[in-house]
Amino acid sequence: MSKPLSLRVAKLAAAFLLPAASAVLAQNAAVVNNKPIPTAKVDEFVSALVAQGRPDTPELRAAVREELIARELFVQEAERKGLTRNSDVQRQLEAVRQDILIRGLIRDYLNEHPVTDAEVAAEYKRLEEGATDKEYRARHILVDSEDEAKAIVAELDKGTAFEELAKKSKDTGSAQQGGDLDWNTPDTFVKEFSDAMVALEKGKYTATPVKSQFGWHVIRLDDVRQAKAPPLEAVQPQIRQELERNRVQQLQQELRAKAKIQ
Repeated sequence: MSKPLSLRVAKLAAAFLLPAASAVLAQNAAVVNNKPIPTAKVDEFVSALVAQGRPDTPELRAAVREELIARELFVQEAERKGLTRNSDVQRQLEAVRQDILIRGLIRDYLNEHPVTDAEVAAEYKRLEEGATDKEYRARHILVDSEDEAKAIVAELDKGTAFEELAKKSKDTGSAQQGGDLDWNTPDTFVKEFSDAMVALEKGKYTATPVKSQFGWHVIRLDDVRQAKAPPLEAVQPQIRQELERNRVQQLQQELRAKAKIQ
């Protein structure tokens, strides 16, 4: 006895539908109330976490999947309650949309107008040639009172070695090095100290003690030199970033020049 036609058709349909269902499950990490969460979305989130140093493990992927399911449930509930029609929500969504579009435009523009290594090297050379910073090698003796500082100046006037007197300094970091502070630019120090230091001639010390928030200083200037620029490799990312900012500013000016703004 032959099987009913309807049963044969149903089985035939099932044979075709099962592979299709398997394919849907393969390309989706989950389906939440008939809304698919693509596996590619899980991959995207995992890649971002791996870039931050997280290992790509089954546990991480499971956690990401659960997070995306939770987010989808929240989104669906918000939509069910009509929050997409809320004016405040709409303003925030529009702001996010604009941010995404602007970032995409900038990324696209910089891909079309990339900053070259030659431009970075040329900018480095320009900055290097225009640098006017000086480095100062100074020594100091730090004490609590003006009278103590004046007594040290008096000893220096008599010819006592600065390095010997520096052992009395309450700056323990430099006291054992004869008060040596190594090479520094003036902005390393508080203003009172740096102003007095740059006013000295090489080999001279402050005849009048210098007061700062740390106490009273007697300062000697040992040497001055032109500040050395850091190697190109160390500042290349910052220079490239600055040149890219200039590129974007140029794009903004071009768009503004073509726009009708009232």
